[in-house]
Amino acid sequence: MTATTVSPTTGTDPTAALPVRQAHRSIPTARLIKVELRKMFNTRSGFWMLLSIGVLSVLATGAVIIFAPDTAVTYENFATAIGFPMSVILPMIAILGVTSEWSQRTGLTTFTLVPSRGRVVVAKAVATFLVGVVSMLVAFAIGAVGNLVGSTLAGVDTVWDISLSTAPQIVLGNLVGMAIGFTLGVVLRNSAAAIVGYFVVSLVLPGILVLLAQVRSWFADLQPWIDWNYTQVALFDGTTNAAREWAMLGSTTAIWIVAPLVIGLLFLRRSEVK
Repeated sequence: MTATTVSPTTGTDPTAALPVRQAHRSIPTARLIKVELRKMFNTRSGFWMLLSIGVLSVLATGAVIIFAPDTAVTYENFATAIGFPMSVILPMIAILGVTSEWSQRTGLTTFTLVPSRGRVVVAKAVATFLVGVVSMLVAFAIGAVGNLVGSTLAGVDTVWDISLSTAPQIVLGNLVGMAIGFTLGVVLRNSAAAIVGYFVVSLVLPGILVLLAQVRSWFADLQPWIDWNYTQVALFDGTTNAAREWAMLGSTTAIWIVAPLVIGLLFLRRSEVK
C-alpha cells in the first residue's frame, strides 16, 4: 500500500492561502490637534500657565484702575498692562507644548502611534497658536471691560485709542514671540534650556545688538534687519505699516524662526526617542 501526498493548493488559487493585509487609515490631523490641545491642559505646569493668563490679565486691569491717574484710563494703557505678562507667558506655553514629549518621556508613545514626527510637530504648532489667539482675545475682552469700569469709576469719557488695524499687529507681535519659543523648543527639546534660551534671546541679545549699533555706524542700518525684538516692538506699537518695515519683519522671521526651525526639524526627525 502506497501513500499519496496531496498538495493543499492543488486545484485551488495559489494566492488564496495568503494572509489579507488590512489597510489602516492614518490618524486625522484634526484629531492630532485636539489631542495636543488636551495635553496642554493635562499637566500641572500647562494648566497653571494657561490659568495665569486670565489671572494676570485681571490683576493688571485692576492695577490700572486703582493706581493710574484719570487721564491714563485708556484702552491702550489697559492693553499695555495686560500685554507685558502675556508676552512672557505665551512663549513659555509654546516651549512647554513642544518639550513635554521629552521632559515627560511621552515621546516614545506619541511617535509610536504617529510615526510621522512632522505631523506631530505641525499639530503642536497649530494647537499652540490657537491657544495664543484665544488668549489674546480673552485679554482684549478683559481690557475692554476694565476700560469701561475704569472710566466709569473715574468719571471720564471712555477712550478707545487702539484701532482695528493696530489690534491684529499686537496679536501678530505676541504670535512672533510664541514662534520664537516654539522654535527653541524644537531645537533644544529641553524645557529648562529652551526657557533660558528664550530669555537670553529676548532680553540679553537685543541689548547687545543695540549697543553694537551705537558703537559701530555700519551696524546701525543693519540692526533692524536682524533684531527680531526691534520688529516685534514695532508690531506692538502699531507702527509696522510701510513695505520696508514688513520686509524687516520678514527678514528677522527668516533668521530667528524659519532657518532654526528647519534645522531643528531635521534633527528632531532623526533623533533617538527614549
